[in-house]
Amino acid sequence: MTTVAEAEAALAAHANECAEQGHKPIDTDLGWGLGVVFRSYLSASEHVVDDLPGGPRGYQILRIAAGETALSQAQLAQNLGIDRTVMTYLLDDLEAAGLVERRPDPADRRTRRIVATPHGQERLAVLTEGFEAAEERVLASLPAGDRALFRVLLQRLATVADENHQRHACEAVEAARATAVTPPRRARRR
Repeated sequence: MTTVAEAEAALAAHANECAEQGHKPIDTDLGWGLGVVFRSYLSASEHVVDDLPGGPRGYQILRIAAGETALSQAQLAQNLGIDRTVMTYLLDDLEAAGLVERRPDPADRRTRRIVATPHGQERLAVLTEGFEAAEERVLASLPAGDRALFRVLLQRLATVADENHQRHACEAVEAARATAVTPPRRARRR
């Protein structure tokens, strides 16, 4: 597995190689690199979810719904960064396809937990194999140890970025609430 020092040295060597070959500095830019890898991943995986309601979002919902802890519709929407209204439509489509169910929460009957059906579990297994094959195509140029390291680092980075995004979004809502002007109440007519 590559150490941090080896990774930094490899990155510096790559930057020098790019400069010597006349490549633009963009080749070493994080945003450019993320975009290229993301587009490559989308291209390699687009066929996997062709007929799945919601496409990649449907897969993410199904993957969470198949987990041990069933989430509510609102929790799913927040977890995946999907608008609650859009989440309703996605769940309607997944439910109509027989992939998920909305089950009453035993602790609060007003809340529905999203759970994968047996058919959804079977479909998820096939989808997961397809995504794993697509991921391997995207990461094929990396040695096996580097693939594992890349996955770990990306997961760590994504988790922290998502937590920061969620925290900042919540802080923004709270700030907006605190500064909102409350309209005066109208007097009730008797």
